[in-house]
Amino acid sequence: MSFKPGSSNRTVFEALLDARGRHGGGKLVIEDADRQKLTYDRLLLGSLVLGAKLTKGTRKGETIGVLLPNVAGLAVTFFALNAYGRVPALLNFTAGQRNIVSAAKTALLHTVVTSRRFVDAAKLESVVAALEKTQIASGKSVRIIYLEDVRTSIGTFEKAVGFARSKYARQFHRRQGMHAGSPAVVLFTSGTEGLPKGVVLTNQNLVANSQQMFEHADGALSASDIVFNPLPMFHSFGLTAGTIMPLLNGMHVCLYPTPLHYRQIPKLIGEKKATVLFATDTFLVGYARAAEGDDLASMRFVVAGAERVKERTRKLWDAIGTEVLEGYGATECAPVIACNLPGCNRVGTVGRMLPGLDVALEPVEGIATGGRLKVRGPNVMAGYVLAERPGVVAPPDGGWHDTGDIVDVDKEGFITIKGRAKRFAKIGGEMVSLAAVETLAADAWPEGQHVVVNLPDSRKGEQLILVTDTAGADKDVLIEQARASGFPELWVPKYILVVNAIPVMGSGKVDLPATSALARQARPLL
Repeated sequence: MSFKPGSSNRTVFEALLDARGRHGGGKLVIEDADRQKLTYDRLLLGSLVLGAKLTKGTRKGETIGVLLPNVAGLAVTFFALNAYGRVPALLNFTAGQRNIVSAAKTALLHTVVTSRRFVDAAKLESVVAALEKTQIASGKSVRIIYLEDVRTSIGTFEKAVGFARSKYARQFHRRQGMHAGSPAVVLFTSGTEGLPKGVVLTNQNLVANSQQMFEHADGALSASDIVFNPLPMFHSFGLTAGTIMPLLNGMHVCLYPTPLHYRQIPKLIGEKKATVLFATDTFLVGYARAAEGDDLASMRFVVAGAERVKERTRKLWDAIGTEVLEGYGATECAPVIACNLPGCNRVGTVGRMLPGLDVALEPVEGIATGGRLKVRGPNVMAGYVLAERPGVVAPPDGGWHDTGDIVDVDKEGFITIKGRAKRFAKIGGEMVSLAAVETLAADAWPEGQHVVVNLPDSRKGEQLILVTDTAGADKDVLIEQARASGFPELWVPKYILVVNAIPVMGSGKVDLPATSALARQARPLL
């Protein structure tokens, strides 16, 4: 691998220009569910034309909210704002009104770009109305820009100006004051620990992580690949891995507005002959089960992140003839930290670390091997923006990001995730990994989805509750599975709560706060 951190010393827009130079302006690179198609040239021109309209009345370096699904227009909007030296804040439209309004206040968003069609389809009218009434720290309220209105205002003159700028796009862009170290995007955490935190990623973060991924793949990815991306771009996995990395390396990206359409997505994958898919374990199960005939036959491999890959998922895709590559990342790292590879895929691990990263393992009391993972490198964020200090970026200490995950690294560099530090319970003086107990439940009932939560217990300090969608799940079966697997009975959850469905967030991750709330509500009845 030949990753050189200095090679990422560019803005995202400059990296797009470089990709166009390598692969040709006529190369088709974006397609969406509405059959909108963009070549490098059309993406560049569209960005320069739209950017002039979107940034009118704003200042260089200003953060502008974006409330859009995975469509070609979102890609154009993202690069348009970057081209004109503005910073898109991608709002999680599944997060609910409270969190979206909080994000607007935290990032000091005076302007939010959206679409009437999307607002209507997603039933976000009340959210938009709440944003318009929101007073930002400056005292100004949020201004809403609808892409439909912008498009109707673009005439021959605006197109001519954009075309002229495209001829000296790099020079024009550099005059906007943006550089590699400037913020390129603001993403938001899910708000599981209170109000959402803004994660500020720089241009270098995004370009570097895109390069790290491509070079780590060591020939497994190429410009001939067709990437299918149903993951929302407000999630860093969908933004960098599913969109920016392919675009900067000449791949054709098929965007889809929601990962929840289990029947439609396999058919589109078959129609487009997509070769690479980025998704989560939950979504991969849904696609494999809904696929018919040769829908997924073109898929060379799928890359799974955001949650642990279960054995049943691998079996479903093995039957199709497609390898599941499990990876690992964090929004704060733009996001990819490690990933398995074709021909070097060690099940049960998340692969080896990407090039260019420094790693430190901090010992954790009660954990015999491994430690709490900290990473430093060109893809590590500029910092957090917190609700209590709107607009102020708090950088990571010494450039190190504490992932909060407890991991073990073997002699060959493969990483095993033992669990979140916050997802360990202390029961009878022993540290118990909730993720390990979930694996135990998955062994007992492979077809189900299982989440273990820990709640306070007056006698043992904490107690475990298994929340599962497996009807008839029985504690005696779990005890037998624990004995067969060599797990102490102390690890077996005290109660089992059967639900119709495990709560899932828009990114595909299990909604742990919502699942814990279900367990708290049900505990008196168990």
